[in-house]
Amino acid sequence: MTTVNNPPADSPPDASPPRVGGWTRFVTARPRLSLLAALVLTVLAVLAGSGVADKLGSGGWEDPGAESTYATEALEREFPDSQPNLILLVDSGRASVDDPAVAAEATRLAERLSGEKGVVGVGSYWGGKAPALRAEDGHEALIAARITGDEKTMGETLDRIAPSYRGTQGPLEVKIGGIVAVRHEMQTIIQEDLTRAEIIALPVTLVLLVMVFGSAVAALLPLGVGIVAILGTNAVLGALTEFTDVSIFAMNLTTALGLGLAIDYALFIVRRFREEVSGGADPTTAIGTTLRTAGRTVLFSALTVAVSLAAMLVFPQYFLRSFAYAGIAVVLLAAAAALILLPAALVLLGHRVDSLDVRRLFRRGRAKNTGPGTEGSTPNGPQNGTEGGTEDRTAWGRTATLVMRRAPFFALGTTAVLVLLGLPFLGVKFGTADDRQLPSSAESHVVQQHIRDGFPGTPGGGLEVIAEGRATQAEYAAYKERVAALPDVARVDGPLVKGDAAYFTVQPEGEAVDEAGQRLVGDLRATEAPFDTKVTGAAAVLVDSKKAIGDQLPLAAAFITVVTLLLVFLLTGSVLIPIQAVLLNALSLTAMFGAVVWVFQDGHLSGLLGFTSSGSIETTLPVLMFCVAFGLSMDYGVFLLSRIKEEYDHTGDHERSVRLGLQRTGGLITAAAVILAMVMVAIGTSRVTNTKMLGLGIALAVLMDAMVVRSLLVPAIMRLTGKATWWAPGPLRRFHQRFGLSEADPTPVKQPNPETNPDTDSERNAVGARG
Repeated sequence: MTTVNNPPADSPPDASPPRVGGWTRFVTARPRLSLLAALVLTVLAVLAGSGVADKLGSGGWEDPGAESTYATEALEREFPDSQPNLILLVDSGRASVDDPAVAAEATRLAERLSGEKGVVGVGSYWGGKAPALRAEDGHEALIAARITGDEKTMGETLDRIAPSYRGTQGPLEVKIGGIVAVRHEMQTIIQEDLTRAEIIALPVTLVLLVMVFGSAVAALLPLGVGIVAILGTNAVLGALTEFTDVSIFAMNLTTALGLGLAIDYALFIVRRFREEVSGGADPTTAIGTTLRTAGRTVLFSALTVAVSLAAMLVFPQYFLRSFAYAGIAVVLLAAAAALILLPAALVLLGHRVDSLDVRRLFRRGRAKNTGPGTEGSTPNGPQNGTEGGTEDRTAWGRTATLVMRRAPFFALGTTAVLVLLGLPFLGVKFGTADDRQLPSSAESHVVQQHIRDGFPGTPGGGLEVIAEGRATQAEYAAYKERVAALPDVARVDGPLVKGDAAYFTVQPEGEAVDEAGQRLVGDLRATEAPFDTKVTGAAAVLVDSKKAIGDQLPLAAAFITVVTLLLVFLLTGSVLIPIQAVLLNALSLTAMFGAVVWVFQDGHLSGLLGFTSSGSIETTLPVLMFCVAFGLSMDYGVFLLSRIKEEYDHTGDHERSVRLGLQRTGGLITAAAVILAMVMVAIGTSRVTNTKMLGLGIALAVLMDAMVVRSLLVPAIMRLTGKATWWAPGPLRRFHQRFGLSEADPTPVKQPNPETNPDTDSERNAVGARG
């Protein structure tokens, strides 16, 4: 690593122009060829990623190594009739389901369904008069069956047969539900919602970027980086489906992070480039300085976000692992595009990056604002800001000064508010994803809601016990009696015996996945039997999922913490700052978790937001939201800390460095956070509750982090820790000197007191703010 010695602050900005390094020469040697190659690769990515949504799954919440998964697979293999995944809700209108004409037509319907290819285990109320399959009002009954095959095959079979059974069938009205219908409908809705979210997000993002940059040309650059990252990630996901299961939910993260992070990274690259060009540097030299400064920050940011997302790889559920696949791919592609393609475009554009200044239409007679470049001056060049830009810098400087003057108040007050907002999470209840993820008008949701409201017991919500090993009828009967005597058991059906295997169905007294149902799972697994038993069912899947997450959560948290501490230390050379960064990042997520429980579990605002509360949070969602939001918070933390470190390396003045760091990045971080939040809100318009929760929750976390934690809590804490903020023991200092990186990578220079010898307009403004 080459060290660049920066000139003293009182030297002319161009006294010692930075040397153009090898990486700069690599990315700018043939910019047109680089962009052409990128265009070709993007076209190939479009071809490779086309139709990827049809290859993705809509499940993945189960632990594949759990007892419940084994039991489910064994039942599917030995007793396919025991695991219906297709339900026909038959409505007889004003007639009774026992009316001869109704019974005859329903019987013909069931017989026709049993002849369909790929459909097995067809059973109905009319075939056995089972009370659980007849509605309490006598006007609805059920036909149950199982569609065989993998997720893709089941979806194709459903598409083929559904039109022949849905709707009016003689005197009957038929609706289609069941697990396979729920998942298939969810997949279709997610694809439609994602298209709508992109239609909303792209133009809104472009408008916001024009407002930030002023130049329409500059605004298009981050959008281009984002599109390249999204298309590239879709191709990666398409390739991964050849080797492993990938959840369709991951496509939402691809769009959100592809746009959000690409815009973040491009904002910082373009801003720094415009600063250098406005200071008199030629485009190639400006790119060299940009890559050594903002480019390193982007690289560190990408690594920290990727680390947070990679933690999801330790979990066995493919739902979580899919987000790691998509997230890591889109982060790395966004960073690569920002560090390779964007510099090539900027070299070609040069000063024309400021072309098409749209804001001049609304600000005639006023000087041109350089947008993000006005966040503050750099040691490499003066600013070309406007009066409005100066006010922005002064406002951030005043904020930092006020916060540091009242540091104990802001530190304690902000922490108390964040903790208070997170308190609802203490009442979190975990559950499984079901049909209530879908909008209330979705056909499969309607079917399941009718079953919940109008049918006796909990059809399809019981527990299944598969018994493996030869046994006598007396042994089966004795086991059934022991099970029936357990607390919270309403009824035990079975056994149905086939060779050396048998299965029992256990109906709980309460809801399928409530606390009593989960306790019953443990009781069943502990019940003595002369044969091997395995338990499955919704409550068993939930118990196993919670255990899998609980077992791996410490490893994931340790991985995120240790690697984040190391990366932030390499950036800052401080022992205290990495610890602060991890703790404050975690604190910034409290509002998100509190809101998730208050809104989505407890049902507040459900009418306004258009969802049905199930009274619980799907088990994997908090893990997913933590990893994504923590990574994005570190993204902004790295941008702020890198600029503070740069100022401290130049001046050795701790408070001034914090103030100028916030002044020069505060507006930019806020702009980036608002844009990313808008993208997440667009994702949050989804009609699927989990996606809505993900989008709106992370939007809230991003805004809280940028506007509260970075603006108030970070400067307050850094003021309280003072010079000790930068302390590190001798061995670690030497380690950082050898391996560490920073935005400026300078040799520390003791500067004159900036209050008596300000050398730039930005410093004069900061002095004024302090005074």
